[in-house]
Amino acid sequence: VLGLVILAVVSGLAETGTLSAAGTGLILAKAITFLVVAIGLGLRYSPVLLASVGQMKVRGSLIVSAIFFCVLLAAVAERSGLAAIVGTFAAGLILAKTERRAHIEEQIKPVADLLVPIFFVAVGMQVGPALLNPFARSSLPLGLALTSVAIGSKLLAGLGVYQRGVDRWRVGVGMIPRGEVGLSFAGVGKATGTIEEGVYAAIVAMVVTTLVAPPWLKTLYREA
Repeated sequence: VLGLVILAVVSGLAETGTLSAAGTGLILAKAITFLVVAIGLGLRYSPVLLASVGQMKVRGSLIVSAIFFCVLLAAVAERSGLAAIVGTFAAGLILAKTERRAHIEEQIKPVADLLVPIFFVAVGMQVGPALLNPFARSSLPLGLALTSVAIGSKLLAGLGVYQRGVDRWRVGVGMIPRGEVGLSFAGVGKATGTIEEGVYAAIVAMVVTTLVAPPWLKTLYREA
């Protein structure tokens, strides 16, 4: 949630082109207000809306309504001067609290199977091979630095767990992966001009390299 609020602030500052305490405070208040109001109203009225959808004698009415709801909140967020992902995040939280959550998850899988690969390919296609040149000033070296911080900081955080019977290394390694949310943030930053191409390439490289976590976790559990 904090990451989404920060994204909203940065996106708003990128659009205005100015940095001021008043402007930052206004965007911050707008983001928090949007999340609170959207989630509050959504949780209150979602049972009524789902009941109406359930009465429809049309195939796919539930999943179509869920997708429409996500797009609607994304559009409202953008019209409010926030990033679209803030609206979709709020929609996801609302739908996750409904009694039809399992049905929505099951029906959304084919859609995800189609669109998720396209998303990752589109992200990768925006990274020029030249940007990963080891002599490039702000791409590969920065990517290696971000990867080191992403992995090292999570391992250190895991060592801070003192609960008896908990493997601290597993906790640390489990926090390492960075996925579609990080890439979405990077995409928004690149689209708004907040993040330059070299930094964008470094972030994508960091996300890819943190995928070492799953085999690492598998090794830790095998050793246990």
